[in-house]
Order: sequence, then structure tokens, then C-alpha cells
Amino acid sequence: MLRTRSRWRRTASHTTRLTPLALAVAVITVVAVALLGLLIGPGELTGDRVLAEIAAQLTGGVSPLSEAEAAVVWQLRLPRVLLAALVGAALAGAGAAFQGVFRNPLADPYLLGAGAGAGMAATAVVVFAPAVTAWSLGPVGPLPLAAFAGALLGVGLSWALGRSTGGAGTAGLLLAGVAVTAFLTAIQTFVQQLNTQTLKQVYTWTLGGLNITGWTDVGLVVPYVGLAAIVLVAAARLLDLLTLGDAEAASLGLRPGRIRLVVLSAASLATAAAVSVSGLIGFVGIVVPHLVRLLAGASYRVIVPLSLLGGAAFVIAADLVARTIMPGELPLGVVTAFAGAPFFALVLRTNRERLS
Repeated sequence: MLRTRSRWRRTASHTTRLTPLALAVAVITVVAVALLGLLIGPGELTGDRVLAEIAAQLTGGVSPLSEAEAAVVWQLRLPRVLLAALVGAALAGAGAAFQGVFRNPLADPYLLGAGAGAGMAATAVVVFAPAVTAWSLGPVGPLPLAAFAGALLGVGLSWALGRSTGGAGTAGLLLAGVAVTAFLTAIQTFVQQLNTQTLKQVYTWTLGGLNITGWTDVGLVVPYVGLAAIVLVAAARLLDLLTLGDAEAASLGLRPGRIRLVVLSAASLATAAAVSVSGLIGFVGIVVPHLVRLLAGASYRVIVPLSLLGGAAFVIAADLVARTIMPGELPLGVVTAFAGAPFFALVLRTNRERLS
């Protein structure tokens, strides 16, 4: 017992706490990238005029924009930037949590079937009820609701299957996630083949994007991402303790199974919320936590909060590239893959001994 506590103190001494400087740099980065997202966009609305509009709103001055141009800034660009920040924070924070729980630097938010479940449910709506995608259930469209429910279903099935193997250990959950993902992906493929005319719509959704028309999607995900972020930040110290192993964490008076359940539930909730409004956006949950780990330290008290902020900045920047790099908008998942895949390959190469 004393040896375990001593080991934890030595481990903690080699990690870093979240410093005010690191937090300030992360916040400034998010604000700067978000401002670029507001200033830059297709059309004739130039950045200097948008900046003048922002200054007018902050100081109570006269707006230099027409009513239609102001609506583009405040009703289209701003909610899109905020939604990108929420999606990025959700995926990166969930990725950091999964890596901490499974003690595996390759774990990502889709590990337990959230992506496969969301894809299956969204495909089912597009194929079997295409008419309902044109209307909404109150303020929320049926496609995001179906994707959200499907993501939670995938995680629930993985958890139930993992528990049925005799416990909620990481190995059982990982294998259950692989099995559930394969099964739900097979169902999605089968459903797609029932109506090949919908393949383009399904394919576009699976590549990810933030094609929104206002504030509805932002309001949809804020409660879930906010709640998940609070839980993950609060549990960051416990993730550090889990790195000692379940037996040693238990000797410190903790319940590793309960910690794992709470953290995975919060991370899965964040992932489901993000997927429901953006489709499947890869590499965010792997690249951002790794980059934070390289730049700021190995403690999850640092990795989790900075991953939330870094993920927000990363997806805002990727979405800005996606909607401005060419006349037709690129799928957001394509941009994140272009940025993330080379970094991921570098991570694999530099960590090949530790991952083997």
C-alpha cells in the first residue's frame, strides 16, 4: 500500500499540472481561429467589413453591413464556427478519455461502436424514410436524432457484450467494440444496397460536414458536450491513477470499474452528440491528444482540458479549409484525414517500440 502511494507520488511528480500559460495559449488559439472562421468565407463579404461589423456590435456603433450580409455573419458563419468548436472539443476530449481508460495511444472515440451505430441509424433513415429528412421533429431533424440514438446503441451493445464476457475489463470491451462495429457496419452496408439511389447521400454524411442553416444544431449538442466536458475534466486525475493499473488503483481506495464506466459514458455521450450533427470525422480524437501530450505533458490533468480546446481549434480550422479551398465545399472528414493521416503515421513510427 505504502509502495503504491509512493509510486503514485513519483508518477505525479513527473507529470505537469495545467499551467495558466498553457491554458491562456490554448484559449487564445481557439479565439484566433474562430475569428478567422468568421472573417473568411465564400462570397463578396470581405474580412475587413466583417471585422467592422463585429466592432460595431461590441461598441454599439453603426453596422457597415446590409441586413442580409449581417445575417450571413451571425446566422450562418457564427453558428457554424461554434458547432465546429463543439464537435472538435467532443471528439478530441473523448479521444483523450478513451486513451486514458484503455491505456492505449491508438484508442479513438469510435472504438466502442459509436460511429458504426450512428452510420447504421442514419442510413436506415435515408433509405427507409427519405421523406422525413426534409422535415423536423420540433427544432431537431430526424437524421441527427437517429444518428445520436444509433451511436448510443452501438456503445450500449459493446458495453453489454463486454460485460457478458465476465467483466468490464479493457480487453473485453475492446473486443466487444470490434465485434459490434463489424456487425453494425454489415447492417449498414446491407441497408445501403436495398436502395442504391441513396448511396451518394449516405456517402456524403459518412464523410462528415457542418452544413447547417442556423443555431438549431448548436443548441442540440451544447448540453451533451458541456456535460461530458465537465465530467471528463473532473475525472482527469482519476485517469492518471488508472495508469498505475487496476490493482494498484484499487489499493488506493478507488473503484476502477466504476471510474471506467463513468468516463466511457461521458466520452460516448460526447461522441454521439458530435456524430449526430457532423457525420463521421476521423483522426480528431487521435491527433489532438497526441499533439497535446507532445507539447504540454503526459498528465491527463493537462491532456483532457487542452484536448477539448485543441480539438475545437483543429476542427474550426479544418472546416475553414473545407469551405474555402475550392469552389465546391470539401467534406470535412477529407480535410481532417489529409491533416491527420500523416501525423498518425508519424506517431506510429516514433512509438513503434512502446506500442509493440
